[in-house]
Amino acid sequence: MKLNKLHAGLLAAAFTFAQLHEHALAQQNEVIPLWKNGAPGFESRAKEPEQAKDYWVKNIHNPSLEVFLPEAGKGNGTAVVVCPGGGFRLLVYNAEGVEPAQYLARLGVTVFVLKYRLPREDGSPYSLDKQPREDALRAMRQVRSLASRYHINPSRVGMLGFSAGGEVVASVAYTSGKGETTAKDPIDRLDGRPDFQMLIYPGPLGIPDKVPQDAPPAFLLAANDDPCCAVTTVDLLTRYREAKRPVEAHLYTKGDHGFNMGNRSDRQSIKSWPQRLADWLADNGYLKKD
Repeated sequence: MKLNKLHAGLLAAAFTFAQLHEHALAQQNEVIPLWKNGAPGFESRAKEPEQAKDYWVKNIHNPSLEVFLPEAGKGNGTAVVVCPGGGFRLLVYNAEGVEPAQYLARLGVTVFVLKYRLPREDGSPYSLDKQPREDALRAMRQVRSLASRYHINPSRVGMLGFSAGGEVVASVAYTSGKGETTAKDPIDRLDGRPDFQMLIYPGPLGIPDKVPQDAPPAFLLAANDDPCCAVTTVDLLTRYREAKRPVEAHLYTKGDHGFNMGNRSDRQSIKSWPQRLADWLADNGYLKKD
């Protein structure tokens, strides 16, 4: 009798898991190309397939945004464009794209994960100082153009960047993002600068010698033993303070580089760092329903 009950329970659990798996597969997120016909100057490469394995994605020639929506009725009007890291050779797409997007969506944020072009990938035709910035500007403008569709406040659109993704954010955060008023494509007339930024162990590229007086509020986080990016974080904090611009920074004793959302670390401080981000968003009114 006990064995029969156990067998029935296992069957029920397996059936439930299968149902959940089918439901997850059915809930495919929308993917929005940044340009309808492909990136300007590279339209002929738009249909080349991406390569993806394990945790990464690369061979990106048709940059896009994957949409992660909050539960129905839970949206607060804030949107975030997430830029995964990967040294411009690949994108750490799952751990620094999907996972942070899911976390932010649970907070009521509408999230768009950016697949940007990779200048350091073998054989890449792209330039480090051009295409990632083009993709970031277009991503921000694209999101603002979709404000009514996704119930977004176009004045509450931020960016979250990890490592090289932080450098992508920096490429648009400290200079004007104003669009061309006479642009043929109405999307290109919109502002491409973020209203706020969150940088997790950001790389040094694009960090200005002097933070401008209108720089977007910033949340900074890294580990002190990060050989790459602890110095970048401290330097940027200092420059924000000199400019008297809003900034919050967290520098953990240990954690090294690339700890993603912290759930693979054995350090409690690193495991819980996303809560610091949620606190900052709440304290600055970004989680308040618009």
